Amino acid sequence: MRLMLSATLMVAAVMVGAAHAQLTPPTTAGAKPKTVTTVPVRPALQKPEDTASAMAQAERLALQSDLAWVGEYNGAITGDVSERMVNAIKEFQKNRGGKPTGVLNPQERGVLADTARRKQESVGWRVVTEPATGARLGIPTKLVPQLTSDASGAKWTSPTGTVQVLLTRRKEASPTTAKLAEQEKKEPAGRTIDYTVVKPDFFVLSGMQGLKKFYLRGTLKGDEVRTLTILYDQAMQTTVEPVVIAMSSAFNAFPSGVQVGPPPRKTVEYATGVVVSDDGAVITDRIATDDCIALTIPGYGSADRVAADKEHDLALLRIYGARGLKPLNIAGQATLTALDITGIADPQNQGGGAAASSVKAAVAQLGGGDQALSPPPAIGFSGAAALDGGGKFAGIAVLKPVIVAGPANAAPPAQAALVPADTVRSFLKAHGVNATGESADAKAAVVRVICVRK
Repeated sequence: MRLMLSATLMVAAVMVGAAHAQLTPPTTAGAKPKTVTTVPVRPALQKPEDTASAMAQAERLALQSDLAWVGEYNGAITGDVSERMVNAIKEFQKNRGGKPTGVLNPQERGVLADTARRKQESVGWRVVTEPATGARLGIPTKLVPQLTSDASGAKWTSPTGTVQVLLTRRKEASPTTAKLAEQEKKEPAGRTIDYTVVKPDFFVLSGMQGLKKFYLRGTLKGDEVRTLTILYDQAMQTTVEPVVIAMSSAFNAFPSGVQVGPPPRKTVEYATGVVVSDDGAVITDRIATDDCIALTIPGYGSADRVAADKEHDLALLRIYGARGLKPLNIAGQATLTALDITGIADPQNQGGGAAASSVKAAVAQLGGGDQALSPPPAIGFSGAAALDGGGKFAGIAVLKPVIVAGPANAAPPAQAALVPADTVRSFLKAHGVNATGESADAKAAVVRVICVRK
């Protein structure tokens, strides 16, 4: 099992046009000009490796990751151009009945990305930060939904134990990857090894552990050792092995600048709320309203947070005795193409103002079924209303730092996700909210939400 290492994401086709050169010999004074012959110059053939080399690093990472998810690429996800990557592209093209050129055209690239996304969704792929260690790792949450953790790490398991993911940490005196690899080969007893890689900063082992197959990747920093171990029944091999490559790629044991434990929260945080009923129900972002000692909606006074959905990061607020509310119509079926995101930006982004504004965003699919908004709107828009071009409610925009698989020590980017309209409506219905809005005027329906913390 040739499974290896590090990161994700895209690709383009390069067209090389034919060139012609006109050769014009010199003439002497008084001489008749000679007939000039146009000689075509044959362009040099461009190899697939040359096309790949012309891509951005992020595009090659994406390409390798997607090829791995569809089962064509089995190697290190580094973004480096290799014969293995080109051969994987050719295999993908052949399997789809295309010409194996080694260069994907835009249609083929789109099919590859869509196929990889569906496979990610099928296993509930998430890249998370483990709070006790700060390590980043990818987890197939549908395969291993049960989580337990302690000071030594964390363990994700399937309900029947057929698949297990273990993140462990320990101290060692003067550790080296070579010494650690030899130690792991013998512990626990009975391991048989069929593949080993030892580098100065990490090592990889795979083989059998009892009746289960295992894959282990370990790394160290100073005297601390952190290992990712994946155990799975042989009957799960077809399902798990493509995921193992992605997990190895996403694993970053010691992310630079990642704080262990919950991140610090702002003392005062601004978000956007959407009024959804004339009796004072407001939907907004859960994270932006966590741990508040006071919640205020300017112009209406204090608000109470009466419900929260941790899975989808929604919060339900109530304002009491308010008059003149203009709830948004959240019924209907929107078209998820180009959306208008309407919210109220942070005061620092608008010179102390509190005006509602709209920005454009496109919808893209993330692993696990989430829908990303690109580009992310400004700070303060978390909880903003998303409407399609016809004014129909598409969902709620939430801003959050999302840890994604990437190069070691890469800073996590801020991203925006769309909580779909059906999810919002189900959340409101579950908490007895009768959405009475009839207006499609999002600017009239959004309010600023201010959270004050200790």
